[in-house]
Amino acid sequence: MKIHEYQGKEILRKYGVATPGGKACFSVGEAVSAAKELDGRLWVVKAQIHAGGRGKGGGVKLARSLDEVRDHASAILGMTLVTHQTGPEGKEVKRLLIEEGADIQAELYVGIVVDRATQRVTIMASSEGGTEIEEVAAAMPEKIHKVAVDPMEGLTAEQARELAMKIGIPDVALDEASKFLMALYQAFWDTDASLAEINPLILTGDGRVLALDAKLNFDDNALYRHPELRELRDLDEEDPNEIEASKFDLNYISLDGDIGCLVNGAGLAMATMDIIKLYGSAPANFLDVGGGATTEQVTEAFKIMLRNPNLKAILVNIFGGIMRCDVIAEGLVNAAREVNLSVPLVVRLEGTNVERGREILADSGIAVIAATTMADAAEKVVAAARGQ
Repeated sequence: MKIHEYQGKEILRKYGVATPGGKACFSVGEAVSAAKELDGRLWVVKAQIHAGGRGKGGGVKLARSLDEVRDHASAILGMTLVTHQTGPEGKEVKRLLIEEGADIQAELYVGIVVDRATQRVTIMASSEGGTEIEEVAAAMPEKIHKVAVDPMEGLTAEQARELAMKIGIPDVALDEASKFLMALYQAFWDTDASLAEINPLILTGDGRVLALDAKLNFDDNALYRHPELRELRDLDEEDPNEIEASKFDLNYISLDGDIGCLVNGAGLAMATMDIIKLYGSAPANFLDVGGGATTEQVTEAFKIMLRNPNLKAILVNIFGGIMRCDVIAEGLVNAAREVNLSVPLVVRLEGTNVERGREILADSGIAVIAATTMADAAEKVVAAARGQ
């Protein structure tokens, strides 16, 4: 689960991570009032969307007067902000963060993730802040320093201090930087985060260490332990189809292709998408119905896929292990009848009770294109999508 920058900073401040003063706003009037409360001579008006690259897209502006705060807030609120992470469709800006300006002397980077290779929380830091970390890794890998944290000890003061030195924190700010890193790690650990990224981490003219930006993502599987975090979810930032799918325990992700995929099992779903690409087309979605899908779930899956105006065909690829092929076939028939299926349907069944499942489909009266292997299914669904 993703949250907004201002929400992330509110969490981090509770752990002692220093950030500039700021306030979330939902209207131009609130933005001006927030600037008055923050005082000062410089403010930053920031669009709040779940995507990076906001500054390059025109979603972050400096204001040197209250009139400029008003003008920038008016321009940014309601705009469709397009960045390299939103895709060409962009995202509508419905929230702002009004923040105190900062005297930036240096921009650094720090990020925390779970490293599957070491099976530990790993902290990455670099002197090259303000730049996409992927670009730094590609061009200057020696500029990225890592610490794999022992889960029993946590991030130690010694590790934090050494990491701060490696990214160029001056001696006078080492203690503050060490405390910053240890607090950031503790926030990551306590909240079951999957990502904590501060880019940039800045040094100010008076020697302070501040999180100028903050990105926090959380492990969905751990949210039951954090009801307070679940409250931070912004449904406006999520795909409506993905939200609808989650209500029926369907794992659904929208994609850019034209062939809908309904599969049981994440691994099989990935393989199905790959083979569709191999045969010259592209999947319209990732959709894993799990190992025990009901007729209701299959019906809702069809409804969600059919909302896609680009959909030209559907491929159902089921391996019946826990889920019997005859049960899924009955579900497919009932679902297809209820939604009045309007695109070609290719079905490949394999596994428990597969012959009975194929009989049910053949006797249903529904126009089903039967396939025996994954290659056969991919070839047929690509041809069907092309009207061949």
